Amino acid sequence: MKSLIITADDFGAAREVNAAVEAAHRSGALTAASLMVTGPAATDAIARARAMPKLAVGLHLVLVDGRPALPAAQIPNLVDGDGFFRNGMARAGAAMFFLPHVRRQLAAEIEAQFRAFAATGLTLDHVNTHKHFQLHPTIGAMMMDIGKRHGARAARTLAFRTRFRRNGFLVPDRVYGLKWSGGMTLERVQAILDNLPEGLSEIYMHPATGPYPGSAPGYRYAEELAALLAARLPAGCRRGGFRDFLGGEQA
Repeated sequence: MKSLIITADDFGAAREVNAAVEAAHRSGALTAASLMVTGPAATDAIARARAMPKLAVGLHLVLVDGRPALPAAQIPNLVDGDGFFRNGMARAGAAMFFLPHVRRQLAAEIEAQFRAFAATGLTLDHVNTHKHFQLHPTIGAMMMDIGKRHGARAARTLAFRTRFRRNGFLVPDRVYGLKWSGGMTLERVQAILDNLPEGLSEIYMHPATGPYPGSAPGYRYAEELAALLAARLPAGCRRGGFRDFLGGEQA
């Protein structure tokens, strides 16, 4: 059987993102969204999510290019002088891997973001990370271990799929969006939908009504929203959030 999750990342980053998530979900295409609990428009995103109970909302862990949940004084090796996460992923990743005190700060921040999600009252559908930082082995392991303690049962992971599944996580068989991140146009999305394979697939996108403060240069946000609103969804395909496929859809 073909099964499909269509997810919007960066929910809570800006009202432009939140408005696009709502429009795409109410149109019938978008089934899930990943929430930045420390995003500038997180409060607005949470309010919209509460008004859309069929939208499956997960946690979009932010460990780069954003604001942490903990005070800067508690995670000094993760943030810059302005209290934001450092954007040099290679350097930050090396410190997270090799330095025990940085790993402790990282674990504390991941724990804080899971607690912040729990405080929203929303049901945790899945977990993933901003800019695919879950590819880092330390972050991936912490996302799994800490997430499991907070009730996470599904994750997007482009690596470590077997390890996550052995720990009881639902993981899609295929994930589409990395190759054209920020450029998931109607033509590209429709090609994926028209050739969807058997098993559970996730298509993740970055829709917004337009660029916003802090948005990624070159991302075609409005085109991604347009693609969600215009795409022809496949017939005979189960669709939903991760929660709808817990219990056996993975290969």
